[in-house]
Amino acid sequence: TRSGARQLVGHKHITVNGSVVNIASYSIRPGDVIAVRERSQALEAITNSVAGRKINKYSWLEWNAAELSGKFLNFPNRDEIPENIKENLIVELYSK
Repeated sequence: TRSGARQLVGHKHITVNGSVVNIASYSIRPGDVIAVRERSQALEAITNSVAGRKINKYSWLEWNAAELSGKFLNFPNRDEIPENIKENLIVELYSK
C-alpha cells in the first residue's frame, strides 16, 4: 500500500543511487536506481511485497529481482500507463 511504502521510505529502508532516502515524495529522474537497503532486504514487509515478482511489467522501469532494485528509465507516455485514470475528474475536483 502507499502508506506502507511511505513507512519503508521514512524508516530509511530505501536508497536512490546508493544514498538513503527518507522522504516519500522524493522526485526521481530518468536513470535513477531505486533499491532496498541491503540490511533491509530480509524484512517481512519487503519479502512479501516482492514475492513472485520476477518480471518487468512496465517499459519505463527496469526491475532487478536479485538485487531488489529498479531503474527508472523514462517518464511514460499516457498510453503506457495501465491504470484507468480519468484526468477530467481530477481537473474538475481541483478546479472547485
